[in-house]
Amino acid sequence: MTPRHDDGELSLRWSGRVSLTPRILFVNIFALALLAGGFFYLDSYRSRIVDSRVAQASREARLIAEALRSVQPERRDALALRLARDTGARLRIYDEAGTLISDTRALGLRNAVLQDPDKQDWGQGAARFLDAMIDTVVGAPRAPLFRERAAGLDWPDVRTARNTETAPATVWRAPDRTPVITAAAAIPGPKGERRVVMTTTNATDITQTVRVERFRLSVVLLIVAIVSILLSLFLARTIVRPLRKLARAAVRVRLGRAREVVVPRLPTRRDEVGMLARALSDMSLALRARIDATEAFAADVTHEMKNPLASLRSAVEGLSLVRDPELQERLLAIVRDDVHRMDRLITDISEASRLDAQLSRAKFEQVDIGAMIAALLEQRADRGTERGIRLRFDQRPGEPLIVMGEGARLERVFENLIDNAVSFSPDGGLITIAAARDQEDLVIKVEDDGPGVPEEAREQVFSRFQSLRPESEEFGKHSGLGLAIARTIVEGHQGTISVESREDRLSGARFVVTLPLRDRR
Repeated sequence: MTPRHDDGELSLRWSGRVSLTPRILFVNIFALALLAGGFFYLDSYRSRIVDSRVAQASREARLIAEALRSVQPERRDALALRLARDTGARLRIYDEAGTLISDTRALGLRNAVLQDPDKQDWGQGAARFLDAMIDTVVGAPRAPLFRERAAGLDWPDVRTARNTETAPATVWRAPDRTPVITAAAAIPGPKGERRVVMTTTNATDITQTVRVERFRLSVVLLIVAIVSILLSLFLARTIVRPLRKLARAAVRVRLGRAREVVVPRLPTRRDEVGMLARALSDMSLALRARIDATEAFAADVTHEMKNPLASLRSAVEGLSLVRDPELQERLLAIVRDDVHRMDRLITDISEASRLDAQLSRAKFEQVDIGAMIAALLEQRADRGTERGIRLRFDQRPGEPLIVMGEGARLERVFENLIDNAVSFSPDGGLITIAAARDQEDLVIKVEDDGPGVPEEAREQVFSRFQSLRPESEEFGKHSGLGLAIARTIVEGHQGTISVESREDRLSGARFVVTLPLRDRR
């Protein structure tokens, strides 16, 4: 019993690995990743601000040192408080031994106070975590952790300032990941004393600015990501879903269910997917028609072959029983006729079955139809026409009758039409062949003086094994494939062939062949 293939089995199991949906999502998310490169820009932006603050801290330290040197020692603490309030920095003054002799915090000014991470809310903790994660991703340098020193010489800024006028500022990292900037400058005193003032600034505004910009960028990225994912899913749905339907229909056709498969045409889709759906639908209909035609052709071939085989079998069986030489000769004549008939049938059937494939691979060249018809009529005149039938070719002198096609096939068309006209023409009849240009087409007409074709049978005569032969013609002389082969060849050249009655006579048939003057393949 043949296993049943349901829609689940026809859903193309490999589609999960090659589906367009993750590809569309990946392309759009990749574009967002490029936008996320703004975080790297924010890191460089923060570095530039910190560098600016470092330079500012060095200048402020020098200015504060000059200001403190210019005042009396008893007024130094008051000036230090005022300068600390103006700059927002904590000022500490050390003597040559590194002993702390003045501190604005001890004087009651609590600025540059570092926050305790354990006492901050969850929002600040989340912000610190995001800072650490982003700094790790962008590879930002990590400053050393800020810790208070008991002695002044434990500060690198103080040690450097003792030996030089100024020392470069140092950037530290507070427990809450905000930058702390320390700078020191020497205060020359009497008798060669070199005291040092150190400033400490907690640049929380830098971190706040960067966090705000990161938050804005994150919100933009989040919104764009959601919109991009939704649009990607929508795009994938509008593309992938119909393609899966078409793929399932194609699998059903491959499994031999062409007759029961209805390929969706998607009439509302005017894009490439709709064009593909309609093309596949037309292809499946053409395949279905081709399968039906093949089955009908096979049935017709079987039927046509049975008749001569039955006659041949009867004649052969009669030969074994008949002793009369005259009757035996008649039976042998029947055998010869049936063998010739089968040979003609097999030849025509072979050509008809291969004709479509051969035409699809044929390379068209320029063919002079006028010269071809003239050569055919000349050959017939050399052989001599039967029953005194006359042949005439009407062609305008000097008019080229060039079409793109395969010469041998087109010659077969007109040879079949002339044979058909001869078989239907009365003794001494006239067959007229006329060819003329009609805009972008070449029209060839083959007329005879025969009985004509009834209107209800004018399409039937082009069917395979259909033949309305004259009563006087010997049975089995024609296979009934001549006009069918002619139509196949003409349609393979993007032309048409039809039959009509002659307007200038009460009887007679006119076959009209129309071929394009340009190749339309």
